[in-house]
Amino acid sequence: MNMQNLMAQAQKMQKDIMQKKEEINKKEFVGKSQLVEIKFNGNKELISITIDKNNNIEKDDIVMLEDMIGIAIKDALNKIDEETEKALGMYGQSFNGLF
Repeated sequence: MNMQNLMAQAQKMQKDIMQKKEEINKKEFVGKSQLVEIKFNGNKELISITIDKNNNIEKDDIVMLEDMIGIAIKDALNKIDEETEKALGMYGQSFNGLF
């Protein structure tokens, strides 16, 4: 394999990676717990936090609500990581042994 072909393949791979990452960045990822729904974009930027208004939340329940928000955030961020790995994971294996 000559150097030009190798460079062309690397440029194509870089373009594919950037395109897939851009597609992920445009998606919305929703994390949920019992009382809370959190939305992030693929850049892990918070879009919204929605608290289930059908539940009467007492002051004593604020600690639980804080835990639910944390669970929902973690759920949404895990979904972004899973989507990124699914879309870009094949490129990571391509470089095995090269570096």
